[in-house]
Amino acid sequence: MDQIIVKGGSALQGQIPIAGAKNACLTLMPATLLSDEPLTLTNAPRLSDISTMTQLLGSLGAEVASLQGGQVLALSSHDLHNHTADYDIVRKMRASILVLGPMLARDGHAVVSLPGGCAIGARPVDLHLKALAAMGAELDLRDGYIHAKATGGLRGAVFEFPFVSVGATENALMAATLAKGTTVLKNAAREPEIVDLAQCLRAMGAQIEGEGSGTITIQGVDRLHGATHPVVTDRIELGTYMLAPAICGGEVELLGGRIALVGAFCEKLDAAGIDVEETALGLKVRCRNGRVNAVDVVTEPFPGFPTDLQAQMMALLCTADGTSVLEEKIFENRFMHAPELVRMGARIEVHGGHATVTGVDRLKGAQVMATDLRASVSLILAGLAAEGETVVSRVYHLDRGYEHVEEKLSAVGARIERVKAQ
Repeated sequence: MDQIIVKGGSALQGQIPIAGAKNACLTLMPATLLSDEPLTLTNAPRLSDISTMTQLLGSLGAEVASLQGGQVLALSSHDLHNHTADYDIVRKMRASILVLGPMLARDGHAVVSLPGGCAIGARPVDLHLKALAAMGAELDLRDGYIHAKATGGLRGAVFEFPFVSVGATENALMAATLAKGTTVLKNAAREPEIVDLAQCLRAMGAQIEGEGSGTITIQGVDRLHGATHPVVTDRIELGTYMLAPAICGGEVELLGGRIALVGAFCEKLDAAGIDVEETALGLKVRCRNGRVNAVDVVTEPFPGFPTDLQAQMMALLCTADGTSVLEEKIFENRFMHAPELVRMGARIEVHGGHATVTGVDRLKGAQVMATDLRASVSLILAGLAAEGETVVSRVYHLDRGYEHVEEKLSAVGARIERVKAQ
């Protein structure tokens, strides 16, 4: 099993290219199931989760070709021969649930295992099912599988999510494109990945209005056709690498970044004493002077502070001047990185959904273990600022969401390498 070794103390300088969004691509790939014509995705990230979704779609009869080193995905679902998404694949990744809506909409039936993924809370799929049921789906949960059918096809409906859910919005949005009549999704998620999905579906012939707002209206059509669509920039990878020079000093330009993708995050960086400047190529980030300021953070659905940047932000605040409070309102159990940061000398107290971080002068390298995707990269960021050597184990989590992290950080001056565990 691989480990990543980080030697802290080096200021960073240079450029880091930001990949296409993992969470967007994992949503766009199942959209191929809505049409028998080809769908081509450009700017795709090269990640293990993409490989898992490729495997899942292939098991259903879809064809997925990886071109140009994996940055272009050519998908075709002209010959679906299976409508069962098996546990052995689905358990690896929560995004697997996103094949349910498209299969149900196109062919009127689907069997999908309940999903797995990172251990950051229960994250039930009940909202996915309630939205599909509102469109006329008949659903039966047994033996760990969702058995769904829509005799005569799905029907347009008005459905209001009791709370914002990105995945449920995506599943309902895809399903509604082929439903008979008009579907209105209220209290819908507003994330850039939702907007990206709507733009792709519209390129395929869907009739959608209101993406990016709390109400999305979809007029169902008889069929969708093929399209080519670029995957939106990964705002979580962007935010992660924006924190690197903030943590250990220097100035880094993030190629492809836009403030519109990380507005609430940028506001917190500004309050902490970090400059973010838009350039012709992306975003340039540097720390103004000395230690950063303590800031309080509350995770919220977009356009609020992203839960997927909370762990990385905690790493920054471990050496801030003062005490910060981070409140996690999206997922429970998402402070599992805190004990590992404490091993590096951080002062963190966790009480339920709140973490109090009192800044220390410097972190110290240690052996630490990643518990989930974002926690793993937070430990790498902490290692950049620490005295001595930090060894991060269980980095298979990292490969689900960050491509070539060692190469990208090494290119701007970080001392980091991947090794085989002894």
